Amino acid sequence: MLRWLAALLVLLVLAAGIAYVVAGRGAPPRVTINQPTRFVGRTGSLDVTAEAPNAKFTALDIALEQNGRRVPLFALGSAQQATVAHVDPNQLRVSRPIGKQSIPELQSGNARIVVTATRPSFLNLRQLTSTASKDIQVRLEPPRIAVVSTKHYVNLGGSEMVVYRATPPDDVTSGVRVGDVEYPGFPAAGAGVTGTDRGAGAPGVSNDLRVAFFALLHDQDLRTPIVAFARDEAGNEAKTTFVDNVFPKPFKKSRIELDDKFIDRVVPEIIEHSPEMKMTAPAQGSPEMLAAFVKVNSELRKINANQIAAFAAKTSPTRLWSGPFVQLGNSQVEASFADHRTYFYKGKEVDQQTHLGFDLAVTSRVPVVAANAGTVMNANWLGIYGNCVILDHGMGVQSLYGHLSSFDVKTGDTVTRGQTIGRSGMTGLAGGDHLHFTMLVGGRMVNPVEWWDAHWIADRVERKLNESR
Repeated sequence: MLRWLAALLVLLVLAAGIAYVVAGRGAPPRVTINQPTRFVGRTGSLDVTAEAPNAKFTALDIALEQNGRRVPLFALGSAQQATVAHVDPNQLRVSRPIGKQSIPELQSGNARIVVTATRPSFLNLRQLTSTASKDIQVRLEPPRIAVVSTKHYVNLGGSEMVVYRATPPDDVTSGVRVGDVEYPGFPAAGAGVTGTDRGAGAPGVSNDLRVAFFALLHDQDLRTPIVAFARDEAGNEAKTTFVDNVFPKPFKKSRIELDDKFIDRVVPEIIEHSPEMKMTAPAQGSPEMLAAFVKVNSELRKINANQIAAFAAKTSPTRLWSGPFVQLGNSQVEASFADHRTYFYKGKEVDQQTHLGFDLAVTSRVPVVAANAGTVMNANWLGIYGNCVILDHGMGVQSLYGHLSSFDVKTGDTVTRGQTIGRSGMTGLAGGDHLHFTMLVGGRMVNPVEWWDAHWIADRVERKLNESR
């Protein structure tokens, strides 16, 4: 009997030992520090995820270490300004602010985020712990920005340009912000301006000098704030106002009468070329055709605007154009920029849209030339614009040519001012043979009239560049 009890005791001890060993081989919590990435400034965000079975943790501690000091940021079960959320059944997310405003102890320099997570093992026999850390840099001094150019005047719906200095030159995002729309700045060397030596880059060259084209959009208020800004990766920002004046511009209002002949012609072809609409064209002459037109005229117009804006991200940092832009020769203006159109069908209002370009007509299928030198970004069908060419002229400036009947260029081609790029037509949402032309700044449609004007180019662009040299 004693031998049996001894054997049983040995088995129990052996089983407990095995269980303890097995428990120790369980996976510890998985910890990921998502934010901050590299920098923290006056403001910043902490984002940490911790994963364990059933999101059960014995402890979860987060701290910031700097200059021998440890600042607690989060502890499981204690009061703090953090937000804790379940990402999924096994994962917790902890987030909170960690900039200078929320942690007064922060100082400029290196720091480290340290996260320690502990969970119970199998049968709660052991505690499994893991630690993750991330080295970051605390930056509390904002960048500097100074406007160099003078005499900045903006028309509603129009464009402008500014030359400025942003420092440190290689570590900030800068440009012009108009309301909530940001227009990036580009190295002024791309426009042929080297400036003076500021101690960075090659002798005699200043790489802190920037050029930014921007716009006050047709639907923005005249009082919309316009600032030049410089922002570092820690979120610190410097900004300055610089615009001398803004001017209102009257825009036309038009009444557009729709008929079945027009709708039946344009809608099926547009839908066929626009899979992003995820719809099938109704039968010719059916009542559903009008609803399809309205959907194309409104929803597809917005989709196309986003597609066009995306080309701005691919712009060259170098100015590719010179001189005023060319208007289609001997053309009749059939519609102008920011024309507010109200559409009627059989006497009933069915839609309202704003026409953001010029409709220029000569005769059928006339040669359409590049308004200035640039690179072909698009030479394909583009929704309501039908066969459409978009040229990049560098530094965020682009031009669009819509409703073409044919192309004479392809994407990637380099074109010169006055070179034929296609022929006018009536593809897309066009009532007759014409060219839909507009200028783009930062992917946003702006009034082309200024860009056709040699005096505007001389004063708003060339003068500022020359004064900055």
